[in-house]
Amino acid sequence: MLATLLSAAALLAATPPVAPEPKIPPVASNDDGVWLKGDLHLHSRHSKDSSNNPEAKIIRFAETTGFDYIAITDHDNHVAGDIAHNTWSDPEFKSKSVILLYGAEWTTDRGHGNVFSAKPYDHQRLYDVRDARDAKILAVKKALGIHLSANHPSGKDHFGFSYDMVDSIEVWNSAIWSRNAAAMMIWDDMLRSGRKLTGRGGSDSHHGVPDTPAQAVPNSNQATANYVGTPTTWVFAKNRSAQAVVDALTNGRVSVSANPNDPRVELRADLDGDGKPDMMMGDNTRATGKPVTFEVKLTGGAAKTAAYRVKVVRNGEDFGAYTTDPATGTAHFTDTPAQGVRSYYRVTVEGAQTPYPQIPNSMALSGTMIALSNPVFFNFDPNF
Repeated sequence: MLATLLSAAALLAATPPVAPEPKIPPVASNDDGVWLKGDLHLHSRHSKDSSNNPEAKIIRFAETTGFDYIAITDHDNHVAGDIAHNTWSDPEFKSKSVILLYGAEWTTDRGHGNVFSAKPYDHQRLYDVRDARDAKILAVKKALGIHLSANHPSGKDHFGFSYDMVDSIEVWNSAIWSRNAAAMMIWDDMLRSGRKLTGRGGSDSHHGVPDTPAQAVPNSNQATANYVGTPTTWVFAKNRSAQAVVDALTNGRVSVSANPNDPRVELRADLDGDGKPDMMMGDNTRATGKPVTFEVKLTGGAAKTAAYRVKVVRNGEDFGAYTTDPATGTAHFTDTPAQGVRSYYRVTVEGAQTPYPQIPNSMALSGTMIALSNPVFFNFDPNF
């Protein structure tokens, strides 16, 4: 009996351990990626509630304004789920300089969600289960290999499905920042519950920028103050490709700014006190019980000439407020994440808007809200 047990122990010792399945897609390290800016919620003429907005107009605007990627996400219920033969097959769905994600707005009686994919997928399958139980929808989502995001989670078309089946949440919808307070609260509630969900933006633009004042949509901010990049979602990607954009979005390597000219905010953490960051937004590690120094860095806009107010949120509660150094565009704070307890840190930035000449009216609707970061996480992995 002893010999048998020893033989079994020897066999186990000789068997190489099975590598754990990666929990996140491949992402850039702290210093070898590229920042790409885009818009993740746009409607073209294929959405029945959209006007003056052919795909060529959206893409041409994105190209001339310097965007790196966009997602045209038309309502799937307007074409009975057949997005592939409407939005994607449109001869205008092409660009030499802007990465075009494949997607749609999954529009159901229980809420709306955006799909993002680096390649064409069978959206009809997702559309066909829109009234099914969450578990069945999740199975289809996994089979399709898509990124599913909860759109405008509060208000009239709130997201009424389980947040366990989405990869991100739209926390900044349109240029009207004030309408997003409830969405931010929901995001914090989901994070506090242990869900590692990426916060993203999306203009939800339905109408093209008017070529003449007569084309403006009556009683609407959409046509004069909300278009591509209000807000702008930045992703820190491994390279300039559609798959790298989706991977970065899934892993939370994301920040959002009110417009493409406003400063981009980055949140990083120095774990060992050597003055070099070890983590950035979206990253997760085990808390050691030692103090961690966090750096908030603003890039672009007036980041190195003006002072901005940074508000730090820890675990859904206000932690502190700091002012960036106009000479460096940075601010620092220190805290000691508790061992064995989930915790996260994120920031918002307020200050004077940087003009967006193509959409000048957007500045007034965004107010003093400039940017927000995704969290840095501690002890979120169940293996910790």
